Amino acid sequence: MSLDSAEASPSSSRDWFFPSPSFIHSTSNSPQSPNYPRKFSTIPRHSRSSHTDWKPPKTSTFRSVSSYGSAAYGDPKYGRVRRRIELRRREKMAKQEKEDPVLEQKRDVSKAVSGVKTAIGEMGIRDFGQRVKIRWQMASYIAILITAFGSFVHKNFSLHNQVIDLQDQISTMNIRLQACNTSDTFDTISILQEGNHANSEGMGPRLVSVSISFGGMLIFAMMLGLVSDAISEKLDSLRKGRSEVVEQNHTLILGWSDKLGSLLNQLVIANESLGGGIVVVMAERDKEEMELDIAKMEFDFRGTSVICRSGSPLILADLKKVSVSKARAIVVLADDGNADQSDARALRTVLSLTGVKEGLRGHIVVELSDLDNEVLVKLVGGELVETVVAHDVIGRLMIQCARQPGLAQIWEDILGFENCEFYIKRWPQLDGMQFEDVLISFPDAIPCGVKVASRGGKIILNPEDSYVLQEGDEVLVIAEDDDTYAPGALPMVNGASFMHIARPARKPQKILLCGWRRDVDDMIVVLDAFLAPGSELWMFNEVVESERERKLIDGGLDLSRLVNITLVHREGNAVIRRHLESLPLESFDSAKRLPYREAMVTRGQRGSFSRGSWIGEMQQASDRSVIISEILDPRTKNLLSMSKISDYVLSNELVSMALAMVAEDRQINDVLEELFAEEGNELHIRLAELYLHEGEEMSFYEIILRARQKREIVIGYRLENAERAVINPPNKNERRRWSVKDVFVVITEKV
Repeated sequence: MSLDSAEASPSSSRDWFFPSPSFIHSTSNSPQSPNYPRKFSTIPRHSRSSHTDWKPPKTSTFRSVSSYGSAAYGDPKYGRVRRRIELRRREKMAKQEKEDPVLEQKRDVSKAVSGVKTAIGEMGIRDFGQRVKIRWQMASYIAILITAFGSFVHKNFSLHNQVIDLQDQISTMNIRLQACNTSDTFDTISILQEGNHANSEGMGPRLVSVSISFGGMLIFAMMLGLVSDAISEKLDSLRKGRSEVVEQNHTLILGWSDKLGSLLNQLVIANESLGGGIVVVMAERDKEEMELDIAKMEFDFRGTSVICRSGSPLILADLKKVSVSKARAIVVLADDGNADQSDARALRTVLSLTGVKEGLRGHIVVELSDLDNEVLVKLVGGELVETVVAHDVIGRLMIQCARQPGLAQIWEDILGFENCEFYIKRWPQLDGMQFEDVLISFPDAIPCGVKVASRGGKIILNPEDSYVLQEGDEVLVIAEDDDTYAPGALPMVNGASFMHIARPARKPQKILLCGWRRDVDDMIVVLDAFLAPGSELWMFNEVVESERERKLIDGGLDLSRLVNITLVHREGNAVIRRHLESLPLESFDSAKRLPYREAMVTRGQRGSFSRGSWIGEMQQASDRSVIISEILDPRTKNLLSMSKISDYVLSNELVSMALAMVAEDRQINDVLEELFAEEGNELHIRLAELYLHEGEEMSFYEIILRARQKREIVIGYRLENAERAVINPPNKNERRRWSVKDVFVVITEKV
């Protein structure tokens, strides 16, 4: 029975006990009253029946928070407040239920952070080989933790926003409750303060969330540092040229020398018709220095990419780094300095290349400094190796140019890729045709020989006219490019009338050789084979005469076997005037300077010196003699227009051209070796009077057929007033009038 329905009156107040509000409040919260809120009814049953005249009071004498379920406290005036308080309590309980798993997750995060710190501490004592693996594992763990932290922080902020909304609602209810009744203020505030206590307890989660945020930032910074460190190491590796080359079918150059610029230029020109190519350079130099030096080279790369790598060709790991097994050609440059040491290093490089497990797709072109070491390198490299002996090539070129002025420019045109060069290709439509007809079957090329399939691919230069091409044979031609020529129908050529062509008889010559070089003994042997009997070779250098014979013998020269030349020794310096005055300069057929650098004697205007003066005698000697100079720097040739140099040999550039040509097609090396050798065929310059009469009108095809009477192949000509020769001229069937002062370039047998 509730207090609101009890019967009471003032007259019977002694029969009733009404507890005070404070007593009710304490009773309702005591352990003995679990069914809170509790209803109090202390009216005796017998009193109700005895007091029949009692009437309920108009207002209740007290209110208690414990009587939420009573009808009196269920007044609509307080119903809304009661419902809101109940709602707040339920939301608080739900909040506590949600916070429990969040706190548990935070503990797990703390444990994970502790594990990360432990892993970071252990990482410092491991070797460098495990750092990268640990870093990426740490990065994975950190990424997972950051994802978890993001989820936790999101939940934290969501709960934080809910708490703020609850605080706003509680404050609104507090204001409304204060306006209801002053007697109920204390109880209501005590209830609302429970929510404020919750707010005070919410500072902990806030601190945790802030700590997690800062921890996440620190961990993210650590991960960013690890990634930045890895990227820096990778960039440093790329900058120093330690990364692997992924190219294939590229040209690989091993080593660095002053010939590299000319070699790159020739390879660039050769790749132009293909739209560019890839050239990889590996040397024991810093990658940035190599790239800077290559960038200073004065030529257009024309679509070719040059990649530099730092490494040693003697280390297999470095060779693998430049994809040596996938290169179509490998060029080994000789080192500047001692010839024997350079060739020994080249031999070790060949050994390293032959030891590549994957095998080599391309061939190896080795530049050697001494001809005596060629046999050993070929023995080690086998069929993979092609050798180019730089000193031997230059020595032979200088000898040929001394005997035939103008030949250096022709060799420069043939060896370089800028003009016409040698190509070998098979043409099935020519099978069964004689070589005489093959000669006039190419409008844009000049056949020079045949690669005979039946003789193991041997190249025969200047074969007989009656040779018939067989199946599998290939034709060697001189053409502008490998895709610019093809055989056509036989042209209508007038039969060249027979003309007696007498080879000029060789006459004894007097040659002055200025300077000394390591392979001078080989040059003497070549000169003895080329010159006529009774010739003289004057050797003018600073080597003491008593030591010259010993040096020549140590070089392999047998003086007793010289049959055509006689050695005359003079000691002196070619740049000192008083030394040159002791020589009979006007009596020499040719004078050679070895090598010619930037130093030279400037000459005055013709006629400004008396005929009896020394400079006048030098001018007369230069007018009667052929002066051939060897220059190392191609830029020096621009200065030669100021001198009376008849011809010059660009030693480094010509060797680079030969290396590039053999790198593009190794078969050409056999052709060059024969043209430079003492026996076989050679390039020669012939006077036009040997093939035609003055003013005779003939086509170039007719001149070719007339030269075949002496088994010579005409490959070009130089007109009387022209500065350069024309190799593989166009319009070969066009007739023109020739002069006996013109000259023709031919391939002929050595006599």
